[in-house]
Amino acid sequence: MNELEFFLLKLHLCNLDLKNELRVVRYMLSFEPCPSKDELFLLLKLGQTQKNDLWDALQSKQLAQKVRQNLKVSHFLTILDKRYPSQLQEIYSPPVVLFYQGDIELLDSKKLLGVVGARQCSSYALQALTQLLPNVIQQQLVLVSGLAKGVDGLTHQLALKHHGKTIAVIGNGLDISYPSCNRALQTQIAHAGLLLSEYPLESRPLKYHFPLRNRIIAGLCQTVLVVEARHHSGSLITANLALQENRNVLALPGRINDINSMGCNELIAAGAKPVLNSNDILNDILEEFI
Repeated sequence: MNELEFFLLKLHLCNLDLKNELRVVRYMLSFEPCPSKDELFLLLKLGQTQKNDLWDALQSKQLAQKVRQNLKVSHFLTILDKRYPSQLQEIYSPPVVLFYQGDIELLDSKKLLGVVGARQCSSYALQALTQLLPNVIQQQLVLVSGLAKGVDGLTHQLALKHHGKTIAVIGNGLDISYPSCNRALQTQIAHAGLLLSEYPLESRPLKYHFPLRNRIIAGLCQTVLVVEARHHSGSLITANLALQENRNVLALPGRINDINSMGCNELIAAGAKPVLNSNDILNDILEEFI
């Protein structure tokens, strides 16, 4: 950990907003040293009272304790680190700090497949995932999802069951399990895969965290597969984020009168590639390696 990365960690733990964090990052990339108090105040788009409070917080014993607690439980990665994925760095508003448990080298893989879908998924989703993913896992693709109920959890479970690798991006601190039914799965991923979050310890799973979490999933992966999604669902948010970042979007087709398939069918109608078998996924991801 160098001085610049440690300074970014401290700013992050002071709950500085992302836009201001990125202003500090751009300064560091241009001038390299950490900004002085006066330079920091010029950079930040905050009121004077907020700036003074932030500076006091940066020097406080409470922050020093918070840093120790987070580093005791997890490791962290900043946007300045060489290990930070280049694809993620290129997205709009990339996360400045990521906390993690597990194998950070999984981020080096060029064969990352994002899999998202309905929390209240049907037996069709389970059957489709069970049919599609084992062959994908066998080809050493790393499955990336959000550890939610339904499709996310099933994706992680299948990866581990078939001795593959998986990355879970969550919308809360690494010390919190959400949903609670996935507590054991979260622990397993932290040991056998990679658990990622931009939120420090004790951060609750607030509603607005999840669209932000989705941008990380879309940013990490060149290809995102949507398996069951309702109209205006979170999975469609992820798909649209992926499209905005010039990623490939695949979708599992479903019955036209099935509410859980409306989103996927709409994606296909708009140009997403329909997935009928595992080769449809593999051909999309592996063609650049052939």
